Formats: sequence, structure tokens, C-alpha cells
Amino acid sequence: MSDSLSLSQKLEVGKLREPEESKSPSRLDHMTDAVKTLLTEIGEDPDREGLRETPMRMAKAMMFFTSGYEKSIEEIVGGAIFNENHSEMVIVRDIDIFSLCEHHMVPFFGKCHIGYIPDGKVLGLSKLARIAEIFARRLQVQERLTRQIANAIQEVLSPLGVAVVIEASHMCMVMRGVQKPGSSTVTSSVLGVFQQDPRTRAEFFTLINKGK
Repeated sequence: MSDSLSLSQKLEVGKLREPEESKSPSRLDHMTDAVKTLLTEIGEDPDREGLRETPMRMAKAMMFFTSGYEKSIEEIVGGAIFNENHSEMVIVRDIDIFSLCEHHMVPFFGKCHIGYIPDGKVLGLSKLARIAEIFARRLQVQERLTRQIANAIQEVLSPLGVAVVIEASHMCMVMRGVQKPGSSTVTSSVLGVFQQDPRTRAEFFTLINKGK
């Protein structure tokens, strides 16, 4: 742009250029186009009334389902770590989780149980559920999801031990493949004293199953 242009002229040129730049495809646009292609390839018409808005809706839904990629543990935990002279087991059980299996990109969902033994510091209870959600909102396998939750709590809190159990139903086993409704998968990850002491581990499993 020539230096001979006045400030008002430069601003006006900038305004004229904005619409052209704003037309560049966004991530949402790319995902919407991909869904249209998918609909076409399965034999549907993405322009028919019932499907006209589906590509955009599905793209937005997928961005929400995978929003955990854009969040960090530090951001979620914030200042919710408190000094506390408590050394007994802390458990939050029956945390609802929803995730997408990375193999077929269909849902799996169930309950997550988290326990830890503090070492001078405790974490706000809601943050345990938020940590589980961060990792669930990604493409996952249940085994890795369980381990990631346990490792994240160990990293941010440095407790004496962490235990995580997930019980989930996988739609890839219900809607396709073996087609077995009612089946569930249970995974666990134990660190620190939960791994070293069978009595501590047994206490945790007893407490998360109490009343069931």
C-alpha cells in the first residue's frame, strides 16, 4: 500500500479487504463439507430438507465431543488445590462420562470412579469430574482414558496414591460387530499406595461398589 494514501484512505481499503479475508474456510467449514461428502457417499442427498442443516449440526457436535483437545489440566484445576491435613481416602464415584471410540468413532459411555489419598493437599471435588471430562472429550480407548485420568491427578496433586475405575458400554459392541447389548467393560489404573498395598486397593474397590 502506497505511503501517499491518507490514514482515512488506508482504513477504507482495509474495510474493503475484510470481506474477502473472512471468506477463507474455517475448521467448521471444512468439517461441514466433509459431512456433506459422507452423506453423498452413503447414498443420501445432503440438499434434501431433512438433511440440509445436518452437516453443520454434525460438525458443531463433533467439535463439542472433541473439545477436550483444546483444554489443559492447568486451566481446569486453576487455584482449586488447597493445603489440608487430611490423609484418608477421598473418593468421587459415579461420574458420568461420554466419549468416542477412536476405532469406529461411535460412543462409549458409563461411570468413572476416582479415589486418591492426599499428601497435605486436596483438590476441589468438582475438579476430579472436570479432569475426567477433559480426557473423555477426545477420541479414546477406555484403557488409555483410565490411565490418563489417574496420571493427571498424580501430576497436579502429588498424592500418596490414585485409583481410577471406569465401567462403560461401547456402542461398537452393541450396534455392530458382536452386537451384544448389556455388556460392559471395566478398566482400572492404580498408582502409589493403591498399587503397592493390596489392603488399600481392596478398600477402594469395596467403597466404590458399596450399595450396588
